Amino acid sequence: MRIPKKPIRTSLQIAGLFTALLLTSCSEPPAPDPDTETTKEASTPDAPTSEPVAKPAAEPSPKEAPPEEKPIPKKATAEPQTVKVSLFSWPGYGFWFIAKEKNLVPEINLDIQIIEDPYESFGLMAAGQLDVTSSTVEYGPIAAEEGVPVKLVAFTNPSYGTDKIILAPGITDAKQLVGKEVAVLEGGLTQIYMGIWLEENGVAFDEVKYTNLIMDDAVAAMVSGKVAAGEFWEPFGSNVLKALPDATVAATSKDPYFKKTALLADGMYMSGSFLKKKELSALAVKAYFEAVKFWEANPAEGNEIIAKGLQFPVADVELVIGAEGSSNDGGIYPFNWMESSQFMGLNDGDPPFGKKGEIANHWKLTNEWWVKFGVVTKSHPMESGVDLSPMTTLKEMGYGE
Repeated sequence: MRIPKKPIRTSLQIAGLFTALLLTSCSEPPAPDPDTETTKEASTPDAPTSEPVAKPAAEPSPKEAPPEEKPIPKKATAEPQTVKVSLFSWPGYGFWFIAKEKNLVPEINLDIQIIEDPYESFGLMAAGQLDVTSSTVEYGPIAAEEGVPVKLVAFTNPSYGTDKIILAPGITDAKQLVGKEVAVLEGGLTQIYMGIWLEENGVAFDEVKYTNLIMDDAVAAMVSGKVAAGEFWEPFGSNVLKALPDATVAATSKDPYFKKTALLADGMYMSGSFLKKKELSALAVKAYFEAVKFWEANPAEGNEIIAKGLQFPVADVELVIGAEGSSNDGGIYPFNWMESSQFMGLNDGDPPFGKKGEIANHWKLTNEWWVKFGVVTKSHPMESGVDLSPMTTLKEMGYGE
């Protein structure tokens, strides 16, 4: 979960917010479909009437011959349809800027907003005011619990080293953290990451005190000694290690377990109303993966476009997604179309993380941990929070062949 500047909600606040969204959500009347409009022929008020003529008409001279019937002009090409997309300030979501600037799917017009709080985006989606958002992938079970009409439609980029668990100087073992404060974002992937790491190292997930801090504050808390450990992503992890040379990196998202499970990752969500627009939602998915394809072929130009859209230094973009377009030299691994569709179980073959259809295991893992942390009350079927129809439609359209 990557929210650099906004306050973070606790799990109880998350549940309350989703309930409020359901009570306040509204819908707007659909815009008229240009395909259903009919073209009316122009009226001809000066045309002669059909009254009978007293005597036969003379043969018309060539100049008086009626003009040949003109062919009906073809319907003009439809205007691009607007798709409203939100993201927060994270380079892994910046591929949308490439899709827009390069007009990679001319049938749609991307209206991109930067909204730093994902729950604000989910609220706008529930109200029918936003179509698509990029965010981290742990929200599906929470949305399913509260009945919010938002679903995950694609895995886009697993973490590949950018996320780290760092121990303060003097802490060398997980058991030394019992009873101490650790910095995470409660209700986000970082809390699950910390809980799994603790249990893998002999400490129950509830034997520490979770301190809910955004990254800037987490760095300060670590440097001041307020917390004994924390979960950090780049560039914040590097900042901690510079300030505390004796701190220890205890785990990274490149470790085998976290790479296999793709626990820490980003994804694409769509609103329930937008999902009803079968072809349009598929084209939105296409726009994103066309941008990844462009970036793979033109990493320098792609990174500059992302940096401009986010108002980030290019170096920070390269630190997160890489400079070579290979997906292997940054802190995350941007999935291309084939890799994502394999992860979602739609194409044969295993993706770089996990195996074909790994999304089912990921859903189960996050749902189980949200039950442990009290964020949700029960396990939910994957279909309640994941919708494969946009990617399925795009595949049926022949994309990627």
